[in-house]
Amino acid sequence: QVQLVETGGGLVQAGGSLSLACAASDSSSAMGWFRQAPGKEREFVASINRRATRTDYADSVKGRFTISRDNAKNTVYLQMNSLKPEDTAVYYCAADPNRGFLLAGSRRRDDYDYWGQGTQVTVSS
Repeated sequence: QVQLVETGGGLVQAGGSLSLACAASDSSSAMGWFRQAPGKEREFVASINRRATRTDYADSVKGRFTISRDNAKNTVYLQMNSLKPEDTAVYYCAADPNRGFLLAGSRRRDDYDYWGQGTQVTVSS
């Protein structure tokens, strides 16, 4: 079982930056970040493979967000720049231990077996 704890959420003005971290119990999984705004479904944001050689991004965040991981620290990061009010959501990290070694994490939330508790990100206009 993989345990995940997200940190780093908060309130920021539009155009600002925030960095999220997800501490995992190990580094054996492909990892993803998802987000869920009020009244909306949880959506894919970004993912990374086990060795940090492959990443994937939703079109809505490409060029503004960067996912990375430090396997020595069992931690995955999401650097968010040029934030917009529509980025406001609860952000979740997720682990998929069954994902192929070379593949970035899936865009499908059902492919992930483990989830963190989420961290709130609020972007004011």
